[in-house]
Amino acid sequence: MLEKSKVLLEESRKRRTYRSFLPDPIDMEVIKNCVLTAGTAPNGADKQPWHFSIVTDPAMKQRIREEAEKVEKKFYDDMITDEWRADLAKLSVNHEKPFLTQAPCLIVIFKEQYRILEDGTKDKNYYVNESIGISIGMLINAVRNAGLASLTYTPAPPAFLRDLLGRPEGEVPVMILVVGKPDPDYELPKLRKKTFEEIADII
Repeated sequence: MLEKSKVLLEESRKRRTYRSFLPDPIDMEVIKNCVLTAGTAPNGADKQPWHFSIVTDPAMKQRIREEAEKVEKKFYDDMITDEWRADLAKLSVNHEKPFLTQAPCLIVIFKEQYRILEDGTKDKNYYVNESIGISIGMLINAVRNAGLASLTYTPAPPAFLRDLLGRPEGEVPVMILVVGKPDPDYELPKLRKKTFEEIADII
């Protein structure tokens, strides 16, 4: 038991967020298995309040990138605070999002607040934010475990994704998980993870 926990810790420490990907295609069965793993997450009242739109079509990826860069330009020009901009400096990010068309796969993640039943009534869900957060974490680790790289990306705001992908009104886009093989020439930023003492205590 202890040894298994150590192995997972060491493997998880190797996970890094990439912002540049190779265009190489990836096995869709691998992606399906990763999404099904995310679907095993604990959730409120077992309502499973999530939907994963897997986008591999180059034309749709281009449309997503175009719309994302529109909202991001407005965000970086007019909405971001100086403090936030300073915090992002170490990551070298801006409104341009080339990874959206570089990577072979985008997993657009929606949280389902409610669904409309056939009789027109709303079937609401519970603890949606908590449920989707757990599911996304499991998806990221499943992708890592499969030997692929990923990037969590949330356009600000992401509302255009629902219309673009034809999702129902009860769903809210949460993020895009960009998935693919990492570009070996991408220079990873130097980051330090907090120690156990910095993130936890034992009572």
